[in-house]
This record gives sequence, C-alpha cells and structure tokens, in this order.
Amino acid sequence: MKDKLTASILAPLHTVSGMGGALFPFLPVLMGTGIALWFALPADPSRTGYGMGAGLASGLLWLALRGPYLARMPAWGLFALMAGFLLIGVRAWTQDAPILTFRYYGAVEGRVVEIDRSSSDKLRITLDRVVLERTDPAHTPEKVRVSLGGDQGHFIPQPGARVIMTAHLSAPMPPTEPGGFDFRRMAYFDRLGGIGYTNVPVLTLARAEPSSQIVGRIRDRLSSAVQAHVGGQAGAFAAGSVTGDRSAITNGTVEALRDSNLSHLLAISGMNLAFLVAFTFGLLRYGLALVPWVALRLNTKKAAAVTSIGVAGFYLALSGGNIATERAFIMSTIMLGAILADRRALSMRTVAMSALILLALRPEALMNAGFQMSMAATAALVWGSASWTG
Repeated sequence: MKDKLTASILAPLHTVSGMGGALFPFLPVLMGTGIALWFALPADPSRTGYGMGAGLASGLLWLALRGPYLARMPAWGLFALMAGFLLIGVRAWTQDAPILTFRYYGAVEGRVVEIDRSSSDKLRITLDRVVLERTDPAHTPEKVRVSLGGDQGHFIPQPGARVIMTAHLSAPMPPTEPGGFDFRRMAYFDRLGGIGYTNVPVLTLARAEPSSQIVGRIRDRLSSAVQAHVGGQAGAFAAGSVTGDRSAITNGTVEALRDSNLSHLLAISGMNLAFLVAFTFGLLRYGLALVPWVALRLNTKKAAAVTSIGVAGFYLALSGGNIATERAFIMSTIMLGAILADRRALSMRTVAMSALILLALRPEALMNAGFQMSMAATAALVWGSASWTG
C-alpha cells in the first residue's frame, strides 16, 4: 500500500521530468507570475524579505542544477517565479527617482530628450538634467514633461538642446478609475517625476552638443527630410511611421485614423521591424547569391543574418524602443542567431526566450498592454504555424 502511494505521488514528477525542454516555454509564464505577485502586494517587501527571497532563489537554483533528478524541473519552475519577484524589486529600486510632492510654478531648465504631442494636440517636450528654481537638487525630478501652450512659433525643439521656460509642474496623476491605466506607475519606471504645461515662450539656452542625443537628432533629421519631401499631414504620417516621430501629427489626423481602424499604423511595432529585417535579409541573401565569386567564398545566409541584426538594432534605437519593438528585436535577434548556429529559427522556444529576456530587462513590461498583446499574438502565430505545417 505504501509503495503504491509513493508511486502515485512520484508519477507526476516522473512525467514532468521526462518532458525536459518541452516545458521551457512555461518559464516566462512563471517569471511573469512572480512579477504579478510583487505588484499585488499592498507594500514593498522589506530588506529582510528580499534577503529571504534571494536565499530561497539561490537554494532553488542549486536544487535545479545539482539536486535529485525528480526535483530539478519543479525547482526550475519555482526559481523562475522567485526570479521574477526579485527582478521587479531590483528594477523598482534602481528606477527610484525624486517625484514632485507639491505644485510647482517657476523657472524650469533642462535638456530636451523627447518630442511628441499631448492629448490636447499641443507640442510636448520631455527634459532631463532638470533645474528647478528654489528647489533642492536632491528633490528635483530626474525628468519632467511639459506641454507647450501659447505662442511658440519661434521655438523649434531639437533633441539635446538645453532650454528654459516658466512652467506649472505637479506629480504624475494616479488612475482615473479602478483598474484603469496607471500613468503614475509608468512614470515611476520611466523616472518621470513631474508633468505640466507652460503658456509662455520657451527659450533655447544652448544647442545640442555633438555627442548629445545622437540617435534623437538622427531621428529628427530623418523626420524633417521626410516631411520636406511629403508635405502636410501625409508627410507627418510618413515620418511617424518610419521614425516614430509623431510630433507633427495633429489630433484630427489621429482621430481620422482611429475612425478608419488604421491608427495602429502609427505605432513602430514588431510588424515594422519584421518587415525591415525580412527585406534586409532577403535582399542580401539573394543579392549576394547572384554574384558567383562571392557566393562561392562566403556563406551569404550568415552574412545576411549578421547585417540584419545590425540594421534591426539601429532601427530599434531610432524608433524609441517601445515594448512591442523591443520584443520584435529580441525575437529577430534570436532567430537570426539560430541561423548563425544552424538551428531552427522559428519555434515556441524563440518566443519564450524573447519573453524571458524582456522580462529580465524590464519586468514592469508585464503590466503593459503592448507587451501582453504582442506576446499573445506572437505565441498564437508561432503555435498556429507549427500546427499548420505539422
């Protein structure tokens, strides 16, 4: 009787252990569960709690690597869960920055790092290296975002330029309804400690230094070049689709795109990067194959893969790097790396690996709708493709 009971208890462990690598796609699910548990807590754990969690994670890792055979797979799963819990804790600690605790009105000085438009169709700039009048530097936000009202016809924002203005600032707002979008949480992880507006002219104190905001200035120049050749809102839309710079797109155009179910075209998403990688890879792969001297001496497939990784990395930086684009970049890099290693490029393991890397680097992305939709759609497409091809 005792032997039967033991066998029935161990049977699931034997089954799980026998599945081996087939369970790998569940690791990001468990890591995400650990991250979600952290967000569900009413308060941030103490140092003692984090220490106990780190000790438990270390023990589980040892058990997964050196423990009994039947204990290794469950240990990997529990380790992934604890790793997610600890990673979001570390991320919250590293992203901690001053947040305004009062309504501020006065001089605001800083360096332009981002240019976009507000929901009220006003030009909006994000500043770092912020200096606030009568405010202790230790309590000055690392970044602030200001909507530009009034007459700003003379002011042309440029990434990297240092500007000054008189503005109203306050802390980022909490959700407007239970379960609604938590802008304050997003702002915390972006180190955005103040938002506000100005109705007086913005003055440029200094132009961008040669080594300052290089990618931002490249994006600005490409956007200007596109709009110089394609006028009006058509040019603004083209620039936004190519470079991610949507500062010239008016709310009227955005509403028209939403009414026609085409607003997703404005987002620099995984589709854009996938098209670019596929075009670059195909052009080089088959273009080089047309040159016999090169094709006989060079592995054109791997050369195309290496070049495509570089192009994808540049486009990721140029687009601003939102969650969907980062996921697409990581997944494309893994796929191209598999080509370099002569392995299968498209599988659920590729999706799982991209999710693990993204959650390890930015665990707060789990709460982002873009991450959830992007990963769910990608997993469904890969699973459907594998089922269709058998």
